[in-house]
Amino acid sequence: MLLLISPDGVEEALDCAKAAEHLDIVDVKKPDEGSLGANFPWVIREIRDAVPADKPVSATVGDVPYKPGTVAQAALGAVVSGATYIKVGLYGCTTPDQAIDVMRGVVRAVKDHRPDALVVASGYADAHRIGCVNPLALPDIAHRSGCDAAMLDTAVKDGTGLFDHVQPDGCAEFVRRAHDAGLLAALAGSVKVADLGALTRIGTDIVGVRGAVCDGGDRNAGRIRPHLVAAFRAEMDRHAGERAAAAVTPA
Repeated sequence: MLLLISPDGVEEALDCAKAAEHLDIVDVKKPDEGSLGANFPWVIREIRDAVPADKPVSATVGDVPYKPGTVAQAALGAVVSGATYIKVGLYGCTTPDQAIDVMRGVVRAVKDHRPDALVVASGYADAHRIGCVNPLALPDIAHRSGCDAAMLDTAVKDGTGLFDHVQPDGCAEFVRRAHDAGLLAALAGSVKVADLGALTRIGTDIVGVRGAVCDGGDRNAGRIRPHLVAAFRAEMDRHAGERAAAAVTPA
């Protein structure tokens, strides 16, 4: 399971760089513009320069409307600025067909510029609160549009988390559908240390966090701290080790 950490700017990215051995992907977003709020192109470039070259950078394109051309241009801007993973929050798409339309444009824009970049179709576990596509439809949307990964996050950051809206069994079904389609599966949404046991059992490929590695667990007022990143990774590794040991222990 890969650990994705989301700094909100260059200063926090430098703190992530100090904890680079404990994380796998540095994710660029702008939390004050939404769950998957997009940051500026120059911030993506600066963060790309600030973190070790062997750590891929992902960038959110935003909680996007159903405007395929607009979103495709935004996605191209993210990959040109140095992001390897391009994440699109399908906030304004109310049907799978709309979501596929948006993501096909993104895939073409990104892959024409950089074929090895990874496109991530992101939906919301609390889709019922904002009227967007059903979270369990995301793997099929991602597959049909040519994406590389499907992701679930939460749209409304009000203290509720991923499992408050989609139970672990539902998240496991999401991961299964993604894997059956040949996609990476990513889960995020106010994920806490206490969720790591379930996430390990589910078998997601990527777990995304911000608040859990910030002062006081506050994604907005808190700041990412290297020692909190290290502690979170240590718990991930502990759960992974226990899971592996259980798998080889005779009944």
